[in-house]
Amino acid sequence: MTTIPGKRGLALLLIMACASFGASAQLAAPEKPIRMVVPLTAGSTVDAVARALGPGLGRTSGHPVVVENVAGAGGIPGTAQVVKAAKDGLTLGMISSNHVINPGIYKTIPYDSIRDITPIAVLATVPLVLVVNPKLPVRSLQELREYAKAHPGALNYGSAGNGSTLHLASELLISETGISMKHVPYRGTGPLITDLIGGQVQLAFVSVSQVVPQVNAGTLRALAVSTAVRSSALADVPTMVEAGVPGYSFDAWIALIGPAGLGKPLVNQYAAAVKTAMGSAQAQAAIAGQGLLMLDKGPDEAPAFFQSELIKHQKLVKQSGATLD
Repeated sequence: MTTIPGKRGLALLLIMACASFGASAQLAAPEKPIRMVVPLTAGSTVDAVARALGPGLGRTSGHPVVVENVAGAGGIPGTAQVVKAAKDGLTLGMISSNHVINPGIYKTIPYDSIRDITPIAVLATVPLVLVVNPKLPVRSLQELREYAKAHPGALNYGSAGNGSTLHLASELLISETGISMKHVPYRGTGPLITDLIGGQVQLAFVSVSQVVPQVNAGTLRALAVSTAVRSSALADVPTMVEAGVPGYSFDAWIALIGPAGLGKPLVNQYAAAVKTAMGSAQAQAAIAGQGLLMLDKGPDEAPAFFQSELIKHQKLVKQSGATLD
């Protein structure tokens, strides 16, 4: 995941819009803060969204929101803290789609990714874009397929690590097109992009917001975005469907959760605050400008979304062979 610029402006929008939360939120221990656990590193996309949302929730609930990063092991230790927390609304988690990938990657996880959480809202998706080193003589997905067929074993694709969303996005491409490529895992997207530009790997999926400058500068070439609609940040780049892969749709996503058993009135109040904030025209413009696509999935829709995403990702994980001890 990548850092989102303009966090201060988004935070102000969310503060103003979260007024709908109201003073009736039934939080315990009024003097205590709301702890929002981010199971990823500071500066990640998920972290930026959490820090933007935090001030608005704090102001409207009367509880200061403290964002705490508990990174490592695909987000499992941080999410475990949310799962084990008291069901009083004072501990929330801002998670990514790694949450439904991990059960296929790790043989043991100290919680159930579906039963042990309360989904509050799925906030946004993070579109990915397939980029290639410009020295690779392809300018479209069709040309990439033709090149791969004519040069078997020549293509290396990078990712942010085994089982990462970037890895699984590539595996879906392989599944849908029959392209033969070798996987080169990296420890994060920073070194991956460096080697993409340097030509050590020829192609990769990367979050749109992270490579717009490189695409505009011509140091990377964008072939297609992973989502069902185009990204406003790369409006001239077609979707995978438009590029000739009708069965392809993939994105990372960000969601707000609590521990299982969180009371429905409190969940609904949190969800209403988030929906109001994310539904404003200004917030939509701010997030679209950063490469994110907003979703409108509250506590009634989120459980089914989590379940379907779990099934989809487990299939891709099995295909990738990315299981870890």
